[in-house]
Parts: sequence; C-alpha cells; structure tokens
Amino acid sequence: MIAPGATIGMLGGGQLGRMTAMAAARLGYRTHVFCPEVDSPCAAVAAYHTCADYRDAQALAAFAAAVDVVTLEWENIPVETIGLLSRQVPVHPGAKVLEIAQDRVAEKGFINGQGIATAPFFDAPDAAAAAAALTRLGTSAILKSTRMGYDGKGQVRLDPGCDVAAAWRAMGSDAGIVEGLVDFVAEISVIVARTEAGQMASYPPVENRHQHHILSQTLVPAAITPALAATAVSMAERLAAALQVVGLLAVEMFVTGDGRVLVNELAPRPHNSGHWTIDAAATSQFEQLVRAVCGLPLGSVAVLAPAVMENLIGDQVDQWAAILAEPGARLHLYGKAEARPGRKMGHVTRLLPGAAVPLST
Repeated sequence: MIAPGATIGMLGGGQLGRMTAMAAARLGYRTHVFCPEVDSPCAAVAAYHTCADYRDAQALAAFAAAVDVVTLEWENIPVETIGLLSRQVPVHPGAKVLEIAQDRVAEKGFINGQGIATAPFFDAPDAAAAAAALTRLGTSAILKSTRMGYDGKGQVRLDPGCDVAAAWRAMGSDAGIVEGLVDFVAEISVIVARTEAGQMASYPPVENRHQHHILSQTLVPAAITPALAATAVSMAERLAAALQVVGLLAVEMFVTGDGRVLVNELAPRPHNSGHWTIDAAATSQFEQLVRAVCGLPLGSVAVLAPAVMENLIGDQVDQWAAILAEPGARLHLYGKAEARPGRKMGHVTRLLPGAAVPLST
C-alpha cells in the first residue's frame, strides 16, 4: 500500500491526467507529470512536471527516483519507456498490457482468445492484404491503422469495389486491420478497476453516442436489459483479470439487434465515457485509478443519479457561460489554450434524478 503523502508519477499530460491529479490531491497525494509538452492540462494542476521525450533515459531515471508509483493517461506510451521505469519503481499498467492495447490485431486476438466475440477482422500488413480481406468479408468494412489512431483518425471505410489502394494511402499507416461492419443498436462501455491483489469493481454499462467518430454523449446507465448489462460487466472483468491490469480497463462494446455483445476496443486508462463518474458516482474513475495503483481499497461504484455527459468539442467550449447559468449542470474545462475543430476542450454532466435514459433508435 502506498499511503497518502506519496507522489504519483503520471505519463501523459492531457485532461485524463489532469482529472486524475485533481482526484489524487483530494486524497493527499502529489502528482508528478512526465510529458514532452511544455504547457499541458495536467501540468497546470500537478505538483511537479518533467518536460522531456518519452525515450529520454536520463530524464526517466530522475523521474522514477522522484515518485513512488507510476501510472499513465495514454496507452501509447512507448513500451520501452515502461520497461526502463519498471526497473526503479512500480508501473501500472505494465508493459505486457500496453503491448496488447497498442496493437489492434494483437488486441482483437487477445479478446477472442478469452472466448469473447468481436467483429470479424483480418490482419492487413499491406494494401493487397486489405483488398483480399474485403473480398473474404464480402461486405463493407473499416480499414484501421493497427497502431495509434483515435476519434476516427487512421480509419477509412471500405465498400465492395472501392479503390483499396487509395483507401490504404488515406489510412496513412504502414500496417492495418480490416474489421467487418457491425449492425448494432447501441455502443456501450464498461470501466473496470482492478488492484494488484485482484480486487475488482465495475461501473455499470453506459451508452455512448458519437458524432464524426468523436464521443459526443454518454448516457448513464445504458438502457439495456439487466441480463445484457451483466454479460457486459462479466466480459469486461474477464478481460481485466486475463490482462492482469492494475488500474483501470475501459472496454468498448457493441450491442447487436439480436442481443449479442461484441467487444470493440480496450483502453487500460481512464476513459472519456467515464467522465460522468466525477459527479454521478460514489467514486470517480479518477479516484478509483489512484486507489488501484496505490493498493488502497476500491471505492463504491454506485450510481448516484441517472446522468448525461456531453463533450465540449472545439468552439462548443464557448457555451461555458450559458452552462454555468444552467441549474444542475456540472462544467469541467481542461485549460487548453486553443479550441480547434475536433479537440476536446471540456465536458458537462447533467444529473437526471428519477429520469429514464432512452436507448438509441
């Protein structure tokens, strides 16, 4: 157990690190952020900031000596960085988790290896393999880069008869994966917290609605049957246990029209679809991360009230004054200097006591 008063190292300086640092401070911990950006959302609230490249061995050694445990807010931290830090200080999640989460082909294979279904997929190391995969599927598909890519970046739709070579160039990576399209009625996610001792606590499934491939709203709880909710939680916990994650694992899923649950992606960190927990859960996902990586008892995941979380993207952040004047709206701004199209600038959570949240139509 790492007691309050210790220093938590945070790899990554974005808003997820920022909200984790704020939760850590409430429990009496300091946060030391390591990121290459001079001015970042997390650095603005952290006690300490090391500004260096993630592969700077000297800076990493000094950082490791200054903290008691390390976690991350971004799963694409170089695996070798985790290896270097792990020689001096506990790092959660570890390198083996990132090796799977950073590669979509490895991730899908791991999920299927646990007996959990995904969309059909094919490894596509080049454009010819992508074209062959599209032919084998016989239906429309999505070509994605195997690494990096988020909020729709590095993703191109493939339709039968399309110019796959052009799609490959548009995808912009030297390795890809072709995934069959899923006919779903809802996109949901489950966030699991897990300690090194194996204790787990899972938030209930929530429904996620996207615009232009970016999460727009999260509805709490997802309007699915108790049986489907139990299935989703069971799958998420099975994956967290198999990965031996210490910290958080967010599991994105599809609910199909015939009542199946398919896993889409994994994220071993705090997740955008868990922002509602700050205001509408007994314990926020950010506090839960601190508890998990420090070996503290996990907090309650009880939902205090139904809620809707809405991202403020780009110039939507200009609505801040109207949101502040709205009774019951809980505004969270990330301190980013420039509002660009597609950039998450903040979020607002609205509590809906006694309300029923409708399923997508």
